[in-house]
Amino acid sequence: MHFVWAFVIGGAICIFGQLLMDIGKLTPAHTMSTLVVLGAIVDGIQFGDKSLYDRFIEFAGAGATVPITSFGNSLVHGALMELRLHGWIGVVSGMFEVTSAGISSAIIFSFLAALFFKPKG
Repeated sequence: MHFVWAFVIGGAICIFGQLLMDIGKLTPAHTMSTLVVLGAIVDGIQFGDKSLYDRFIEFAGAGATVPITSFGNSLVHGALMELRLHGWIGVVSGMFEVTSAGISSAIIFSFLAALFFKPKG
């Protein structure tokens, strides 16, 4: 049943993104930014000792961790965790501590793609 819920929830997030582009007439960049911000907002809502997004991940598994909303969740989650440990300076460092692998790999693979492939223009 975990696979079914992951598929349904992940698909629903993707459908929402597609509706933002088709009905809302947002560009892909605006849609992506909107989904990241929504993931960040949902992670900022606390219910007891866990955020709403953490509970969402427990329910949907990969359906909640794979879409782009999870990136916003990771940014806020890391910032809040470091805020508790190191104060306000931890907000800046915490965002990048959790997401550094993803950001670094995006930069490295983009650089490699630019070296080996000729852009069409």
